[in-house]
Amino acid sequence: MSHLSIIRPIIRTAGLLLTVAIIPPLTAAASPVATQQAPLQATVVQPVSQGADIHRLKIGDVPVTALSDGSVPIDLHSLLKRTTPAKIDALLARAFQTTPTEASINAFLIELPGHLVLVDTGVGEMFGPGLGGKLPESLSRAGFTPDQITDILITHAHSDHAGGLVHQGQRVFPNATVHVGKADLDFFFDRGNAARTHYDIHYFDVAATALKPYLDAGKVKPIAADGEVLPGITATLHAGHTPGSAFFTLTSRGQALVFVGDIVHSAAVQFPEPATTIAFDQDEDRAAAVRAQAFRRFTEGGTLIAVPHMPFPGIGHVRADGAGYAWVPVDYVNRAGN
Repeated sequence: MSHLSIIRPIIRTAGLLLTVAIIPPLTAAASPVATQQAPLQATVVQPVSQGADIHRLKIGDVPVTALSDGSVPIDLHSLLKRTTPAKIDALLARAFQTTPTEASINAFLIELPGHLVLVDTGVGEMFGPGLGGKLPESLSRAGFTPDQITDILITHAHSDHAGGLVHQGQRVFPNATVHVGKADLDFFFDRGNAARTHYDIHYFDVAATALKPYLDAGKVKPIAADGEVLPGITATLHAGHTPGSAFFTLTSRGQALVFVGDIVHSAAVQFPEPATTIAFDQDEDRAAAVRAQAFRRFTEGGTLIAVPHMPFPGIGHVRADGAGYAWVPVDYVNRAGN
C-alpha cells in the first residue's frame, strides 16, 4: 500500500471516517427475539489520533516491539481486485465494517546483541500532514533514538514501508544499513519499468527519494537470495506484491516470528478470500499465489506472524476457517513477568 493519489481522494470523499457497527442496548420494551431480528445499526466514529504507541513481546530471548506509525483509510471498492463490491460488502458486514476501512501502518523493532533492527520504517512524510509520521515518537516511547538503529529490513520498497527512511531528503537513521530485496532495487531504479509493466510511476519516485540517500552513503545491502541477513534473522524472497518483496524470520530458543510485509491489507476480505488482490500488487498472479501458499504454511505450522497493515500491533496467527482463513491477533499483555 503506498499510492498517495489513491489515499487523498478517499480523505476528501470519506472525511477519514471509520464505520463500525454496534448492537443497540436491550430495553424493557424490547424482547430478546425482537432485538435479534432488528438490523444492526452502524455508528460513524470520528477519527482520533492515538499518537505514539508500542507493544512489546519476546521471541525466545529476543525483545520485539511493535511500533505504530498511525493509520490510513483505504477504499476497498476501488482497491481490491478479482472480487466485486457486493462480495466485499458482505464480507465486511461479517466483521462489522464498511468501506473505507482503516489500515494500520506498523513497523517492528528487534533487539539483538550488537544490532538494533527496524523492520520497515512507516510512511514518514510521504502521505502528507496527519497521515503516518508517528514512528519516531513511537521509537522514542520504546526508549530508543534513530541514531541507535544499526540495521533496517525493508519488506518492500513502497512508501509506507520505506518512506520513513528520510525526512526532507536526509537520512533519518544515519548509522543504519538498509537491507532490501535486490529485485526491488533493480526494478524501481529503472524508470522504464513503469511503462513496460504499467506500474504507476509514483512507486519509482518513492524508491528514489527514500533509498538513494542510503545508496549514496554506501549503506544499502541488497538481498539477492534467501539466507541469513543478521544473526538469528533469515530472509526469503517472495516476488509478487513487488519484485523484491521479502519475509524476515526471527528465531530464538525454538520460537519464531515471521515479518511478512504486504501479503494482506484487509483481514475481513482477504483471509476468507485469499484470491482477492489489491491495486498495489505489481504482479497480481504471483501476489495471490504467495498469499495462498503463506496462509497454508502459517496455518499448518501455527506460525506467529507480524503484518504491517493489520490493526495494531499487527501480530497474530492464521487459522483455517471453512474454505478460507481467519486472523487471530495476539492477546494484549500489560503486567510484570518473571
